[in-house]
Amino acid sequence: MSRGRAGKRPVIADGRYGTYRHGDEHALDDERPLFHDDDHSFHHLAAMFAASARSAILSAGLGRRAASTIAQKYSSAVFSAALKKSPQVLNKVQTELNAIHSAVKSTPELDTFIHNPTLSSNDRAAGLPAIYAAAGKEVSDITKNLFGVLSENGRLVEAQGVIEGFNELVAKYKGELDVTITSAAPLPRDIQTRLETLLKQSQAAQQAKSLKITNKVNPAVLGGVVVDFGDKTIDLSVASRVNKLNSLLTQSV
Repeated sequence: MSRGRAGKRPVIADGRYGTYRHGDEHALDDERPLFHDDDHSFHHLAAMFAASARSAILSAGLGRRAASTIAQKYSSAVFSAALKKSPQVLNKVQTELNAIHSAVKSTPELDTFIHNPTLSSNDRAAGLPAIYAAAGKEVSDITKNLFGVLSENGRLVEAQGVIEGFNELVAKYKGELDVTITSAAPLPRDIQTRLETLLKQSQAAQQAKSLKITNKVNPAVLGGVVVDFGDKTIDLSVASRVNKLNSLLTQSV
C-alpha cells in the first residue's frame, strides 16, 4: 500500500474555489491529528501551510476562486459606479450589500427568493422591496439599480457572488487583506496566534496596508484548516484528503 502512494504528489487543495496540485508530499500519508498542544505538531502544520502558500503565490492562476464571469462583470460595474460617485458612496454601497448578504444567509425566505429560478419577472420585481428593506433605510440608487438589473435579467442567483466580488475589489482598493481560517472547531488561541504570525510573513500580507484575520467554524472540514486570502484558497483540511482518497479509489476501480 505504501509503495503505491510513494512518489505521488497529493492534491493539497480540492475545495470550494479551485485545486492546488502543489504542497507537502506527505500530507496524505501523515495520519497524525493536525492540532495538538505540542510544538512539533504545530511546526508540521506550519511547514505544510508554508509550502502550499509559496506554491499559491508562485503559481499564478491556480486556486483562484471559481466566481462566474457574469458575477465578476456585475461586481466590477457596481464598484466602478460607486467609486465614481465618491469613496463615501462606495462605503455606503458596501454596507448595504453586506447587510443584504447577511440577510439572505440568515433568512430562509430571502434565500429561497434569490435562488428560485422558476419565478416570473413580475414575481422577482415584487420581491425586491424585501431585499431593499434588508439593506437599511434610504437605500442608494446604485444598490437598487444592481438588484433591479439582476432581477430583470434573471440573475438574482448571482447576487451572493456579485457581493463577494465587490468586497474583494473594495478591499484591494483600500489595501486591505481579509484572511479567513476555517476549521472544524474554534482554534485554540495559541494556535491561531501562531498561524497569524505565519500569515503576516506572506508576500500578500506584507503588500497590504492592513490585515484582518477571522476564524470561521465549519464542521464539514472535519479537521485541519482551509485558508482563504485575497483570491486564493489553501486547503489543508481533512475533508480535502478524504475527497482525494475517494477520487483515487474511484479511479482505481
